[in-house]
Amino acid sequence: MTALPYNLRTTMENLANPQSSSTGEVGLFYHLDKTTVLQEARVFNESPLNPRKCRLLLTKIVYLLYLGEPFGTKEATELFFNVTKLFQSKDNALRQMVYLVIKELSGIAEDVIMVTQSLMKDIQTKSDVIYRANAIRALCKITDPSMIQGVERLLKAAIVDKTSSVSSAALVSSYHLFQVAREVVKRWANEVQEAVQVKPASSASLLGTAASNYIGFSQSQQQQQMVVSTSNITQYHALGLLYLIRQHDRMAVSKMVQTFAGAKSGGLLGGGGSGVLRSPFATCLLIRYACKVMEDDSNSTRPMYELLEGWLRHKSDMVNYEAARAICNMRDVTAKELYPAISVLQLFLSSPKPTLRFAAIRTLNKLAMTHPAAVTPCNLDMENLITDQNRSVATFAITTLLKTGNEASVDRLMKQITGFMSEITDEFKVIVVDAIRSLCLKFPSKQAVMLGFLSGVLRDEGGFEFKRAVVEAIFDLVKFIPECKEAALSHLCEFIEDCEFTKLSVRILHLLGVEGPKTPTPTKYIRYIYNRVILENSIVRAAAVSALAKFGVNVADEQVKQSVRVLLTRCLDDTDDEVRDRSTLFLRVMDNEEAKHYVSDDSTYSLPALERGLVTYINDATDFDKPFNIAAVPKITKAQEEAERLRTKTLDLVSTPTISLGSTAVTSSGAVTPALSSVVSSGRGPTPNAGVDQQQVYAQLLQDIPEFAAFGPLFKSSVVPIELTESETEYVVRCVKHVFAEHIVFQFNCTNTLNDQLLEEVTIVMQPEVDDIGIVEVVNIPAPKLEYNNPGVSYVAFKKDDPDDYPLTTFSNTLKFIVKDCDPTSGEPDEEGFEDEYQASLGFLMKYTVEDVELVTGDYILPTYIGNFTETWEQLGDENEVVETFALDKERAPSLKAACNSILDLLSMHAVEDTATPKSNTVHTLLVSGTCLGGVSVLGRSRMTFSATSGVAFELAVRSGNRSVSQVVIGAIA
Repeated sequence: MTALPYNLRTTMENLANPQSSSTGEVGLFYHLDKTTVLQEARVFNESPLNPRKCRLLLTKIVYLLYLGEPFGTKEATELFFNVTKLFQSKDNALRQMVYLVIKELSGIAEDVIMVTQSLMKDIQTKSDVIYRANAIRALCKITDPSMIQGVERLLKAAIVDKTSSVSSAALVSSYHLFQVAREVVKRWANEVQEAVQVKPASSASLLGTAASNYIGFSQSQQQQQMVVSTSNITQYHALGLLYLIRQHDRMAVSKMVQTFAGAKSGGLLGGGGSGVLRSPFATCLLIRYACKVMEDDSNSTRPMYELLEGWLRHKSDMVNYEAARAICNMRDVTAKELYPAISVLQLFLSSPKPTLRFAAIRTLNKLAMTHPAAVTPCNLDMENLITDQNRSVATFAITTLLKTGNEASVDRLMKQITGFMSEITDEFKVIVVDAIRSLCLKFPSKQAVMLGFLSGVLRDEGGFEFKRAVVEAIFDLVKFIPECKEAALSHLCEFIEDCEFTKLSVRILHLLGVEGPKTPTPTKYIRYIYNRVILENSIVRAAAVSALAKFGVNVADEQVKQSVRVLLTRCLDDTDDEVRDRSTLFLRVMDNEEAKHYVSDDSTYSLPALERGLVTYINDATDFDKPFNIAAVPKITKAQEEAERLRTKTLDLVSTPTISLGSTAVTSSGAVTPALSSVVSSGRGPTPNAGVDQQQVYAQLLQDIPEFAAFGPLFKSSVVPIELTESETEYVVRCVKHVFAEHIVFQFNCTNTLNDQLLEEVTIVMQPEVDDIGIVEVVNIPAPKLEYNNPGVSYVAFKKDDPDDYPLTTFSNTLKFIVKDCDPTSGEPDEEGFEDEYQASLGFLMKYTVEDVELVTGDYILPTYIGNFTETWEQLGDENEVVETFALDKERAPSLKAACNSILDLLSMHAVEDTATPKSNTVHTLLVSGTCLGGVSVLGRSRMTFSATSGVAFELAVRSGNRSVSQVVIGAIA
């Protein structure tokens, strides 16, 4: 079924649901039978025709089709040709129904192409009647793709027709034809562009040609609706089709945007300027295309931004908003660039139109996640929206204020939110709670106020999702704000007394088992846990038994241990076998010192590595006689796992696809196998969560290459491949660095983007900028061949003269290969080829360039996680400490956040204790940890200050087990 006109679709829905009408009467077509309708079709053969009877019968047919009534091919074909007899009628309303039924039956009936001539006749009628637009839509629906050229002349003429309804019908139909006849529609680009530029017809002619479409409106409503829709919609449809034709040509799209944008000032005002577009709908569409141009070409950001800024002064509110939203969504947008857009959105916040207020506050809410300081000037206007009658607007206002407010405003906001929560639905409550959770981590000193609020709403009525959001927020307070741990646990204990959700009870009991034994008075939590054993269902009772066991194992007080034994012994008589089994197990564990690590062990498996190993085991194993080797899966501590999760929240890292490892690997000849295809084609590294797994993938791939098998274990691989060429060049090259104890391997992922060339023996020649730097090339493995868009891999390996040295240098690279011309269609290459190279950059003299590759200090450091930085820092002592003072100007470090990111990138270390995100705008201390090649632990502490005039100044102190390592690490900054 194609989309029905709005009025008819509403009628069909009312007929399909007769009891939904306000009168409660039975619908007109209630108990309608298909057989009866087919028999009544003889009315189409009467002479003279009765238009009223025919319209009623056609409505019944559309009703049956709307309900999905199955029509056989023969039935549909006979009905279709009976309907075509109605073309002899001149009744406008009847003819509209005829076109609609023809379109709906065209997908079922046979030989529908026979009606083409009648439709073409209606399209070419001289009088401005309603036939033409409907006939165009019906013709394009029934036309076979192979016959489109026969109606091409009619459609091209209709696109530039002076009647807006006819032109829009042809343009929209061309959208659908583009999917099946792309090349034919592309030839209509000139006509489509003319349709964009044509001036709309006068109001009188518009009303005269299509007013009959708007039945049920008053005359003034008809006039207003017709003028707006028909005068504006043609440009909108034409611009969309023109972009569809040119979407794969970046230059053409960019030129189209600049052409239709008009002059940078007057033309964008929508009034008497020189701008081509007078339709706000088309202008909004053009804004989206401008954003697409910016995404595809970073060099066009400035001219496109100037256009967007001009559209902020358009006379249409929708254009103003679309331009402001586009600016807010720009990549790396600065506060200065955001200012005019935020000013427009701030005006919309006080608009009398609810839609404008909602759109503006929603956009500001999203922007506040990344640029809270830029949104802060709107705080006063947003506070006025807290009492807005539209609760969606009020909810967004509250959550935005929570993101942009300062510490001093927290108390006032929390008071306003308390009275606000009872007036909104659970869906909005979840949004508010999530915002408060972020605020808790932003202002830890206000944890008492916010914890009191969370505990209060936890006692209110609400569904599972709302309660889960509140519990998760309290969990975060327990994890990241130690000062409120005991108070938060007490609130959770009170909650599970009356909790009706089993999942939440289990989660809270698990948290009590983990955190309760670490508190000064663990006994006060045991009572709440044991109450669950007495009062709850079997699932909660089993979770309570596990929580009790953790108190018995981890609490040093012997009296507490004995009390837990007594409680667990009572659970041996439970009616549920799971509860009894757990009690038995944990009683034995408490009496066996060697088995206690099953309860108290703080380590866990790397889940990505475990998942990959299991997938490989299932795919490779044939008879499964050999068990899965769980010992090969790396273990990490719970603190490491939590730090890895937190890392995705606090660091702005690139999110890229994870590699899946198949049963094949890389051969010594450098051929790309399925296991590595995703590495090469993606051009990106793993996601932050997949770091351990990614390391395992690279290690196994390199181990399967004989030349690298003797290099030993892999220490570190690049997280993100380095782009050595532009993505639009003939040959795309990306580099991944692999560091071993004594060797460094460079992996070059190469792609040939030319379909008329085949490259063979693709080799990378690497030349260090200094000859004697302590490394020598030992292996160079070429890629056997590079077919069109089929990636290949080449390797170059160097060996260090001194295993304890950390050589730093820059390599220039030249891509050498044998070129063979080939047929772009068949892909068959010539027998003979010639040698060629893709050279290193020599300034503007070289057309083809491969960028340099650097060996930096960060390549020899692996980020690691530690649970207690202060304790480890003191253990290392100051014997091997190196301290230096540095400065970053405001261009390189416009904020403390940017300075933290720069230091982390240079050192390749992990920020611990949530110090990657500064809590203050002027003073911050960054704590980092890592492991240097050779297994040397390294810690760093950077105390920094920010000034708007001079930038960031910081003191970096590095401690390790080896002074030379400390000097190497601190040298990464210099």
